[in-house]
Amino acid sequence: MISSTALCAADDFELPDEIESVQPVDTIPSSSSAQTEEPAAPVNFAPIEASSVSDAPSTRQGSIQAARPAEIVAKKIPSALNRPVRVGVYTDVKELFVKLDGNEIHISASASKLKVSKGKDKPKTESSYQFKQSGRCTNIAPDKKTLNTSCFPGDFKILAKGNVLTAINIVPVEQYLRGVIPYEIGKLDSSRFSALEAQAIAARTYAYKHFGSRESVGFDIYADTKDQVYKGLHSATPLTDKAVKETAGIVMTYGGEFIIAYYHSTCGGETETLATWGRDDLPYLQSKPDLRPDGTPWCNESSYTNWERKFSDKETASLFKQNAKETKASITNFNEVQSISILDTLKSGRILTLEVTTDKGTYQVVGDKVRWLFKKNGSILPSSFFRIGHDEGGWIIRGKGFGHGVGLCQMGVRARAAAGQNFAEILTHYYPGITLERFEK
Repeated sequence: MISSTALCAADDFELPDEIESVQPVDTIPSSSSAQTEEPAAPVNFAPIEASSVSDAPSTRQGSIQAARPAEIVAKKIPSALNRPVRVGVYTDVKELFVKLDGNEIHISASASKLKVSKGKDKPKTESSYQFKQSGRCTNIAPDKKTLNTSCFPGDFKILAKGNVLTAINIVPVEQYLRGVIPYEIGKLDSSRFSALEAQAIAARTYAYKHFGSRESVGFDIYADTKDQVYKGLHSATPLTDKAVKETAGIVMTYGGEFIIAYYHSTCGGETETLATWGRDDLPYLQSKPDLRPDGTPWCNESSYTNWERKFSDKETASLFKQNAKETKASITNFNEVQSISILDTLKSGRILTLEVTTDKGTYQVVGDKVRWLFKKNGSILPSSFFRIGHDEGGWIIRGKGFGHGVGLCQMGVRARAAAGQNFAEILTHYYPGITLERFEK
């Protein structure tokens, strides 16, 4: 765990003069299955019940007043974290293309050595390869198609392992966040600016919490959903940049340490604890209602507020066998699935234990892993917040939410911001008991 005093973010980029020309984005970028299907005929299974307790202030709908954030104490950065973050932008790729100072460079790997070709020059063999940012940003990609649209700030280090490459972006934290916010919560417009600020603070906290956590692979944080989605500056806007700049250095701590700032897309009206992963609870990651004063979920703008999936009997058996390893199934040689039963649920209503009975025996799947049972074409179920039933056509799943449900609900944040809540109100709801601190040089 990293001490809360060990942090700073450099405020080292300039904002454009115009920040009001940004167009709103309606949904968080997500999978292609974002549209909910029409409900089918009723099936004999219990509905999902959400808590009826509202956490919102006792004011009329839409009249929530934004108070100023509480005073945030500034602290000086210690030397331990006074460095750029190292981001694994591309991992285990076969080749890389780079545009640098007018030259196109091709990099490949063989026997843990790099082969670096500049233009028509003869390839050179290197053990590693580093280059500094040239101009506004660096063009680097694993294919020529996306090379020209790539735009990464900071420097790069390229490593080879066997016949694959890893590209590590060495970039100041605040610059890194410019390439996270648009992809994690959307670009939005000025009416939801505090949502961008809240996301910036959560992402900054998450990044610093992971400093030094992945030394075995040579960097701090992945650039995909293993950690946080980071794609450089291609989709950064003046308003997302402004959110980073105006919250520069602000992080969340609990008991003097950075929190683990988990977040997800859509909670469905109730957040979850770490019990969904079989881990001990943390006081700032609670299962609690996330409802408006009228009792509806704050995240109900999401197309994943309610969702439905259908699977035939034959398809279900095939998927369960195919996904047996990921769901830790103890039985794999079955021919048919005879029943699927929810044995118990977590406080929020998400599934804790699902029991599958087959013609060869019974096995159980626990926690968030139930989403992998029906994994199809690379996509798992949107959440573990579902109920399941059967009719003559097969299995029908009806659920709520998108993601694991732990921590901040991004669609809820967007709605809270539109209702006038500031980033401090938003963050202290989703991470109760935290302290906001700002670290400076």
